[in-house]
Amino acid sequence: MTIDEELNQLDDNVRKLKIEYDIFFGGGSKKPPAELEWRVQTLMKKYSDGRRMNFGQRFKFGAIQQKYAVYNSLWQQKLRIKEEGYRRPQDALLAIQGVRQFEDEAAEAIDISEPEPFRIACSDVDKEVNKVKALYEAMVHASKEAKSKAPAGSFESFQKFVRKKTEQLRKDFGASAVEYAVEVESGQVKLKAKARG
Repeated sequence: MTIDEELNQLDDNVRKLKIEYDIFFGGGSKKPPAELEWRVQTLMKKYSDGRRMNFGQRFKFGAIQQKYAVYNSLWQQKLRIKEEGYRRPQDALLAIQGVRQFEDEAAEAIDISEPEPFRIACSDVDKEVNKVKALYEAMVHASKEAKSKAPAGSFESFQKFVRKKTEQLRKDFGASAVEYAVEVESGQVKLKAKARG
């Protein structure tokens, strides 16, 4: 295989790796794509000194390397969140929404600063416990920020309330999901729900 062919293969593998990781973080696969990642890293090491490449090939390799580095730092961040559990509402948001698409050359940073208002869509509360937990934590966080009372009761009672509300709105409006938003109005934290789809 020529250097150009191997660089094309490397670029394809990085693209495939991103898809595999998206599937893994979306819950479609139980294990991260370790074998494909090993192949990508092996080729990266092979060409890291850049001696065998001409200027054009070095430029292409540099672009692939940069793209992989950006993806990899996001994957490591998401793996840590997945292993340790959600700590903050924005952690859950990052894991739920996944990695934003990157343009081929320039990578854009993901903004995980506090979303205002915090929103999630829920269709099955029992299968989407992480979303409900993130919503509950967003309520608690917003209450602290607004210096108002934290949501009364435990997470379990909040989950029961969300389950009941989701079932009711889906039934009343024939919706596939319910969107919840945590909003602060006049210093009061409010949970708003609306049928979607």
